[in-house]
Amino acid sequence: MITCRTRLDRYLSHELHIPRREVRLILAQGRVRVDGAVARSIHRVVDKFCRVEFDGALLSARAPRYIMLHKPKGVVSATQDTRHTTVIDLLPAHERHNLHIVGRLDFNTTGLVLLTNDGQWSQSLTHPDTKVPKLYHVTLARPVTDEYIEAFAAGMFFEFEGITTRSAGLTIINPYEAKVVLEEGRYHQIKRMFGRFNNKVVDLHREAIGALALPDDLLSGDSRALTAAEVEALSS
Repeated sequence: MITCRTRLDRYLSHELHIPRREVRLILAQGRVRVDGAVARSIHRVVDKFCRVEFDGALLSARAPRYIMLHKPKGVVSATQDTRHTTVIDLLPAHERHNLHIVGRLDFNTTGLVLLTNDGQWSQSLTHPDTKVPKLYHVTLARPVTDEYIEAFAAGMFFEFEGITTRSAGLTIINPYEAKVVLEEGRYHQIKRMFGRFNNKVVDLHREAIGALALPDDLLSGDSRALTAAEVEALSS
């Protein structure tokens, strides 16, 4: 099994238990196919999602999977938990294998969660340098004022981590509701930012990640595969 990107000759040498010099002959004879096409170069790079065949026998085939899920309250963003239902538990049994979570949500936070078996893709969405925006709808216990907008935009110093949050966008919908856009995901970040004003977050819902919005027809607890266009939109 291919666990990362590697040269084709190295992969074949390992899988077929032959010296790498013998791989050159096998490739020259056209006995190897990668993703349906004859592969002859020892320098060809393959990854875990390549379909590799030798003399018609399948050596490796694993398709990338990208899933969106509408997370309900009371569900943990984990692959397994002995006490609580996990986001993985909400998926059909045949879809749960080898998935991991792309950006977690707190226990009582609802909304868009992404799951995949593609580690490079998930890292591209969660790495701090990529600055993928996440949109949240927030319901609060006390009224929100324009003072909040300035504070969120300026960033807040979190003493425990010793960091200042990046500028965050805040739009007031009505006195008790707001939209927040973050380009990072610190521990309980939104709750802590409103906590600076002694304003408790009553409900928190993630509506979008990058260009991908949670569809109105995806009910709480339901999931579906991303379309090719949605994957591309998040990857660009």
